[in-house]
Amino acid sequence: MKKCAIKLLIMIILTGFSVGSPQQADVPGTKIEVEKKFITSWFLLGPIPSPFPIFHADGKKAYTSADALKFQEMDPERLKPGTDKAITWPDGTQSSWEKRDTADKSLALTKSGENPSVAYMATYLDVKRWTPVKLVIESPCMFQVFLNGLGIGSKTKVTETGSTAEPEDENRLSIDLKLETGKYLVLVKAVSDPGAEKPWTVRGWLSCDAKFASNPPIPSLSYEAHMSLGRLLDGPKASDVSISPDGKLAAVTIRQSQPPSDDSESWIEFFETENGKHLQTFRGGTNISRIQWAPEGHRFSYTTREKSGSTLWFMDLQTGENKPILEDIQELGFHSWSPRGDTIVYSVTEKGKEDREGTKRFRNLADRQPGWRDRSYLFEVRLPDGVSRRLTAGELSTNFNGFSPDGKKLLFNRTLIDYSERPFSKTELYELEMESLEAEKIWEGRWFRSAQYGPEGRNLLILGGPSTFGSTGVNVPKDLTPNEYDTQAFLFDTETKTAECLTLDFDPSVERAVWSGTDNSIYFETTDRSYSRLYAYEPVRKTFELIDCGVEVIERIDFAKNSPMAVYTGSSAADPPKVYLIHLEKKKLLLLDDPGEEDYAGVRFGKVERWTFKNKKGVDIEGRIYYPPGFDPDERYPCIVYYYGGTSPVIRDFGGRYPKNLWAAQGYVVYVLQPGGATGFGQAFSALHVNDWGTIVADEIILGTKKFLESHPFVDPERVGCIGASFGGFMTMLLQTRTDIFAAEVAHAGISSISSYRGEGFWGYAYSAAATADSFPWNREDIYVDQSPLFAADKIVTPLLLLHGSRDTNVPPGESTQLFTALKLLGREVEYIQILDQDHHIMTYNKRIVWTKTIMAWFDRWLKGQPEWWQDLYPDS
Repeated sequence: MKKCAIKLLIMIILTGFSVGSPQQADVPGTKIEVEKKFITSWFLLGPIPSPFPIFHADGKKAYTSADALKFQEMDPERLKPGTDKAITWPDGTQSSWEKRDTADKSLALTKSGENPSVAYMATYLDVKRWTPVKLVIESPCMFQVFLNGLGIGSKTKVTETGSTAEPEDENRLSIDLKLETGKYLVLVKAVSDPGAEKPWTVRGWLSCDAKFASNPPIPSLSYEAHMSLGRLLDGPKASDVSISPDGKLAAVTIRQSQPPSDDSESWIEFFETENGKHLQTFRGGTNISRIQWAPEGHRFSYTTREKSGSTLWFMDLQTGENKPILEDIQELGFHSWSPRGDTIVYSVTEKGKEDREGTKRFRNLADRQPGWRDRSYLFEVRLPDGVSRRLTAGELSTNFNGFSPDGKKLLFNRTLIDYSERPFSKTELYELEMESLEAEKIWEGRWFRSAQYGPEGRNLLILGGPSTFGSTGVNVPKDLTPNEYDTQAFLFDTETKTAECLTLDFDPSVERAVWSGTDNSIYFETTDRSYSRLYAYEPVRKTFELIDCGVEVIERIDFAKNSPMAVYTGSSAADPPKVYLIHLEKKKLLLLDDPGEEDYAGVRFGKVERWTFKNKKGVDIEGRIYYPPGFDPDERYPCIVYYYGGTSPVIRDFGGRYPKNLWAAQGYVVYVLQPGGATGFGQAFSALHVNDWGTIVADEIILGTKKFLESHPFVDPERVGCIGASFGGFMTMLLQTRTDIFAAEVAHAGISSISSYRGEGFWGYAYSAAATADSFPWNREDIYVDQSPLFAADKIVTPLLLLHGSRDTNVPPGESTQLFTALKLLGREVEYIQILDQDHHIMTYNKRIVWTKTIMAWFDRWLKGQPEWWQDLYPDS
């Protein structure tokens, strides 16, 4: 019973249906049903004989046909009617799904002598809108009903011939469902009883209230499905990858949610890179972090985390040795092998001291951040003995950057508060001699991101903002200030202390870099317009080469240290993430793993195409369109416009927190655009973000949306909504003070008052150091007042949904609260939903489901004229 309750909860969470009393009759006063929609075609599997087990008639433990109904021969969640795959039964016989039409509206089944028989019947439901519907299954025999593989009701008695009750009352199982847009599998498991006199028949139908009858759920034998919230969140996904130093083995870390809880499980799959052969699964029932390969052989380390602390493990795949190196370490952080292979450096965080009980004296601006007083230090453990020593201490955290090629030196940095100039902090970079533990500061500066040694150990590859080394990396017109989030790559000589910018005339923004010791190339993972791409830089010729990785967005990548091989996860706008292997010299790709293959089998995606327009200055503004599956150009569609507008573009990855594929599957055309100020388009383009705060972005979103509507007559201009989050949430608020072209808006974690965000957001002042360079509330009223939506709230007339995590530390909830207060006092159409106990991103599994459904229900309410889903989620009383 407990298992059934858990499964029912899962189904409610994933599909949004609710179940009434399994055998309830119609209640007076409920809505009148329309004409029944009978299920006239079924997939049929069986009937299959289900012999009684031996001793089935023993006393009180007698095994009956009812027990055969309860017993699950197979997991219903794994049944996929419509596929050609045959099922082998315990007696060796095989059967496949067959299509059966029931002109008389009933499916007649054949019994099997003196033993029970089992048959499975299935149909798919195509649901075009949120609909409350009654599903009725009728049979004189026993049966169970499943929706998407999870049990929702059962009839456990055989209707006797001499029953005094009305036959239809005892034959029927009536289930109330609330179905959201999507595809559902209705599965009926029926069991015959050898002693039953009535024929073994099954029939089913659907009925719904007249207001939903114009677009009711349709029974179908089409296996084709669309993107769903369950597919977005559930199922195994590759969360990380790594490759052995010789490039012969790849490890893929898989993560899978465990509903109905908010927990997840992680495990590791190993593959041979030569042929893609799966070798083994490393699964221990606990969360396993990304593995770190030793510099030689097929040895690696990994960590597991428990409540008592973390354990660092050593594993040798060749010998099978698996042992702990460090056990129950509180606040264990990263770890990394020395190039010598005899030591591992790791970090441990020490908790900061609190002030007098009941008070907190803020030591600086950063002290508002939870955990700022904690300090992270470096340690070393020697192998195989497991003897440790501490490497760093002091007032500041020390951050590991890497080892020198010979392992004799370690590179680390510290960050100091410094209010004298932007970004109000500076970085010290040190070399640590591992033998003597003597450290030398080799550089000090600002806008630092990371550093690593080159193959010879003299030069450093440093990533940072354009101004990391003064004007060396700046490439913008004189009247613009560079956007320091547009990351550049610098070559720094540790002896001469001089730097050269490698990417000065390279438009993509560098996200990560690896300097290969095998071919001396530097591999840059970049934000390249709306793509995430891999480039190889040849230091001698100073040339860049784009490497075709077969995906539009690289998500995780790891390079073999002693071989020209890399393993990565990647996705595209309409292609779920997969794991690939690439030979960097031969430019040869291999699909290594597709964790979502089963989940996305039969899923149909609408096409995605590029669409650009020219802004007022004649510059191309990039964008793309997501079409609904089964798109018909003769129809008129509602549209959702999505943007960020901050310092980074909306890249073409699959899914994500704002899943364009899911919105398209709900029947929307989705338009995504990349206004001025984003990185990845060159420094001159990204510099438009600095000290603008939405002026350029708003103009381009409005202009782009108008041109988009003019060019696409299949979009209904009266049913266009917009949505953005964080800076994009600010843009949603700001847009409504400047245009009325949208019919509904969603602002998640938006900024309504730039000055309060700057001061109250934990990172507000730091972000403003780049976004509003040398501009403050006391010297730029034109930004902090004129660009703040709160001060023009009276101009907002369009229905607005405000969403916010109640514990958002980046953009405090007060930013939504202020605008909600203003719009309520102005009598405007506004809703404010806080997602409790969530920060800037809604990450908790069950709360992310509710949050996502809230967004879709809001758009259905205003863009489709379908308020029922919203009213069901948030009833007025």
